[in-house]
Amino acid sequence: MKKGTNISRAHHRRETDHLGSLDLPADAYYGLQTARALENFPVSSRPVHPQLLHGLFTVKKAAALTHLKLGSFPEPVARAIAEVCDELLAGNYSAQFPVDALQGGAGTSTNMNVNEVIANLAALRLGGRCGDYSLVHPLDHVNRHQSTNDVYPAALRIAAIGLVRRVSAAFASLQETLQEKEQEFAGVLKLGRTELMDALPMTAGQGFGAYAKAIARDRWRLYKAEERLREISIGGTAIGTGLNAPPKYTYYMTDFLQELTGYGLARSEYPMDQTQNMDVFVEVSGLLKTAAVNLLKITGDLRLLASGPAGGLGELELPPVQAGSSMMPGKWNPVIAEMAGQAAMKVIANDTAVTLAAAGGQLELNAFTPLIADSLLESLDILARAVELLDERCVRGIQANAGRCRQMLENSTALATALVGHIGYERSAEVALRARRENITVRQAVLESGLLSLEQIDRILSTEEVTRPGTPGC
Repeated sequence: MKKGTNISRAHHRRETDHLGSLDLPADAYYGLQTARALENFPVSSRPVHPQLLHGLFTVKKAAALTHLKLGSFPEPVARAIAEVCDELLAGNYSAQFPVDALQGGAGTSTNMNVNEVIANLAALRLGGRCGDYSLVHPLDHVNRHQSTNDVYPAALRIAAIGLVRRVSAAFASLQETLQEKEQEFAGVLKLGRTELMDALPMTAGQGFGAYAKAIARDRWRLYKAEERLREISIGGTAIGTGLNAPPKYTYYMTDFLQELTGYGLARSEYPMDQTQNMDVFVEVSGLLKTAAVNLLKITGDLRLLASGPAGGLGELELPPVQAGSSMMPGKWNPVIAEMAGQAAMKVIANDTAVTLAAAGGQLELNAFTPLIADSLLESLDILARAVELLDERCVRGIQANAGRCRQMLENSTALATALVGHIGYERSAEVALRARRENITVRQAVLESGLLSLEQIDRILSTEEVTRPGTPGC
């Protein structure tokens, strides 16, 4: 609730803590700590990432089931908490989590927002009312044996694993599409380029094959990244020593979290490490940055190869998906590739935020974990969506302009390189210079020189010969 908000006394309730009292909307399921966070952190106008909240709901449900098993507090209370968590996991009451993504306190405001909503909804189930925590208390019940400092990082790891799997699947699909294009364009001979200058002949398919190899590495790296995220510090409480968390609670929590998520989560052998150190998230973010670098390079290539079409390279045709100009009729732009490139840039920028936030942690806690969570989960989210859209709405529909590819190759002097093994470097250079000077093809220049027969030239300059290892025509 922002400062200065006027609430009619007929439509509010008052809650009090050791800092004083605040009026809350009567229909709000969150409580006083959430209201204070709304006053303190009106920063980005962006709420906490839904997957992080999903992870927290999962942790709270596991805790309720654990307390039910341990008999920590009355069974109806534990069951009510678990049932409310199920509703939250189903997507209900999402408007009750308005705390800004960028907040002080290492995530305490988000944890308390979740605790308060669960407590109030559970109390209503048991015949109580919002704001009366005598039946279900946010801390004594929902947060029993927990600290934000073990709950929040565990929820972040759970959230990240789910999104890593989606990103990995998106890259796997893109890899498959690129491999299909490799086969489809295997017979399209074109000009290769180095430093944007004419280089050696290649096939359009070979270019897509190289893209597929890069994406395959990204897919594998991201798939393996999940291993780093599976270790959780639940039971470590405030600084990793486990104070106020019985060993049985920790073991049961891990078991229930494995069951609820389907992930191979493991209890940390040294929870203080995970409370202090955020390097695992830096590693995952770094892998996302690596993938983003490849994505940015590939989408840049696609835009360049499809440029023009009359005034550019025009070797590829990207599928048109929308009008490209409000002024120029008949124009369309490579907007899907541009979108994916921007997503890649954002991921690279987010990696810097994750790096700085992780390095900024001090002693037994990293106060900047909310920035790590916001940046990392955003990167995972937008990278998955961008790659899915690039695959579906761009790469699958790419066509190669075989005529244009052949024309540009024949008009260059690149084919002269294939002659070196037969007539030597100096004579090949003379052929290339003559072709350029007289504005004729290398094929015509070498034929008119009498150095090779037409049959030899056709064999040397065939697609199969000039695009494989070895001396062409031998």
